[in-house]
This record gives sequence, C-alpha cells and structure tokens, in this order.
Amino acid sequence: MKITREWAMPDKRTFQIPPIKRLIERETNGYKEIVDLFPYPFEKDALEHAKEYIDSSIDCILFDPPYSFHQLNVSYNDKGEKLTENYRRDLYNEVARILKTTGKCLSFGWNSNGLGKGRGFEIERILLVAHGGGHNDTICTVECKIQHTLKEKMNR
Repeated sequence: MKITREWAMPDKRTFQIPPIKRLIERETNGYKEIVDLFPYPFEKDALEHAKEYIDSSIDCILFDPPYSFHQLNVSYNDKGEKLTENYRRDLYNEVARILKTTGKCLSFGWNSNGLGKGRGFEIERILLVAHGGGHNDTICTVECKIQHTLKEKMNR
C-alpha cells in the first residue's frame, strides 16, 4: 500500500481539489463505467442510485458521502439521505455488489476504513490531503475489488 501526503486549499467540490483531481484521473484512466454515488448537487439518494445497477457492472465508483451530519443538512437538505450505521453498511454492500472484480472504489472522507476485506477489497493507495489551519485533512482511499463476494460466488 502506498501512502502519500499533499497540501491543497479545501473546496466543497472535492473532485476539483488539485491532488484529488489528479488521483481520480490517474486511478480511473481506462475505465468506461465510472459512477459517482454522491454527485454535487445531490439529486438522488445514493443507496437507491446504487440499486439501479446490475451485479458486477461498474468499473469504478467515486464514493464521497457527506462527512458529517452538519454537512448532510447543509449540502443535501431533505433528500432522504441518512448517515446511520445501517445505511452505510447497506450502501457498502451495494457498492461491492455492483463493482466488477478488479474494479476500484475511490473513497473520500475523514477516515481510511474503506469497504474492507470482508467485502473482497484491498487498499492500494491512501492520499492524505492536508488543508492547513483548522481544516481536517481529506483522506482518499483507493481500493481494488480483488475477489467476488460470497453472494456472487453462489450465483455463478
């Protein structure tokens, strides 16, 4: 696993922050099916959005949920999104279901937990983007789906 750290000004448009933009360009190069489950401005619940895709149909997922309940209320006002533990678990399971084996999930937030080995993922790279002052870093985690989930194996 490679870990790097860069500095950049914060921006509510995460994917426009220069080191993050470069990471996305590098990691998605060559992929045809790239899905952003939390596009800005928010128009649809991410879990419902993920359920629209068939199993193992997506090459790469950009996963940039609201980092906090405050950000949820400010950015996604009354759109049905819930940052509960069950919601996150269900969403992670959907991401694992729709992502192809050898596909990637790029997660952005305040931790590097990612989707996890239990869902068939392995972390390849972590980018820490420091924003200085009182701003929290943005932690970017690149995971590769290295194996089918148990459900996928049973359906083969």
